[in-house]
Amino acid sequence: MDHTESRDGTDEPTDDTRTTPAPGPAPSPASEPASASGPVPASGRTLDPEPRPDPAPQPQPQPAPESAKKRRRPWVRRVRRTVLVLALVLILPLAAVETALRVNYMGDPADGTHTRNRDAMWLGHAWVDGRKKDADVTALAGRLRDTGVRDLYVHTGPLEHDGTLPTSVYPRARWFIDAVHRELPGVRVQAFLGDVLANGGPEGLELSDAATRAEVVRSAGQVLDTGYEGVHMDLEPLHSDDEHYLDLLDDLRKLTKDRDAQLSVAAHQIDPLPHLHSVAGLVADHPKWWSQEFFGQVARRVDQIAVMSYDTARLFESTYGGYVAQQTSLALEVTPPTTHLLMGLPFYYENNPSHWGHAETVAAAVRGARLGLSRTDPDRELFGLAPYIDFAATETNWKEFEDGWVR
Repeated sequence: MDHTESRDGTDEPTDDTRTTPAPGPAPSPASEPASASGPVPASGRTLDPEPRPDPAPQPQPQPAPESAKKRRRPWVRRVRRTVLVLALVLILPLAAVETALRVNYMGDPADGTHTRNRDAMWLGHAWVDGRKKDADVTALAGRLRDTGVRDLYVHTGPLEHDGTLPTSVYPRARWFIDAVHRELPGVRVQAFLGDVLANGGPEGLELSDAATRAEVVRSAGQVLDTGYEGVHMDLEPLHSDDEHYLDLLDDLRKLTKDRDAQLSVAAHQIDPLPHLHSVAGLVADHPKWWSQEFFGQVARRVDQIAVMSYDTARLFESTYGGYVAQQTSLALEVTPPTTHLLMGLPFYYENNPSHWGHAETVAAAVRGARLGLSRTDPDRELFGLAPYIDFAATETNWKEFEDGWVR
């Protein structure tokens, strides 16, 4: 902020008037030398033969009242100090983070960091509610056949807030499962079940309630009875270190093991800075990140864990790619080799403060995932990418996925 302060000082005397010597006895004519300009006094200075009127006094600048200066200066200084502190606390760290992410996007991925034929894809609800037909499955199969996609997470609920799942919301599930097995042998179909959690607002599913968790497990058994080969859970917003969620996963894992089915989850992003989820929790009811430790606790309880590595608020393609590279490394560090890790890809375009479409491109996400894989565990077999979501995908999304990852 620019502010001009008054100058502090006193008025100085000016030399606009001349001083006339005090009158004395007149000198004698004999002792008075002739002068063209008049008589010369003892001092040697020439006097005007006739007195001149004094010039009009000039107005002098008046200093600001001392009381006003005292009131203004401390306020200005406080504002300047506040602006400076905010710049140091907010702008500089953000600039440092953006620079670090840009650097993280540099370099070349290692050879061989391409699909392991263990990729997955999220699909919308239209596949099981009656809107899709045989021709749609044939077209989907044609799109996926030459890729590495081997798991389909098909939106089959949302769950009711009490954990139950009406069978009326997925009347065509059996038809779709059979059609996929016919068109795409070897591809598994998992039931994508989700709900809003009560910790994100006044209403939602309450994980702390044991009866509600028991209903979620019963709903999972219900979709397995329909023919699904796995259960994919997506509960949001899920706070880091939620012990009730871990209890739910333990119960679900018993069920899926007994049924020889997969248990997979959609996972929040990992703290890009240590304890960021705790700091964010001070200003938001539902912080975005999990601690790396909690991510590892979840990963050890499931067969597959898919990171929702989009909606990152990154402004540039390079910093988004660097962020995905960082997330991939952080996830690989704590995911056991027996758990299948997947990094989500944004197969959609939006522009809002949490997702800038020009920055969050599939090409940047693919390259970032390959860089993270190269630096952390290039030989990891149980690793893949997971596009989200089929109904919003563009031809550009598919091309960037195939060129960068499938090859």
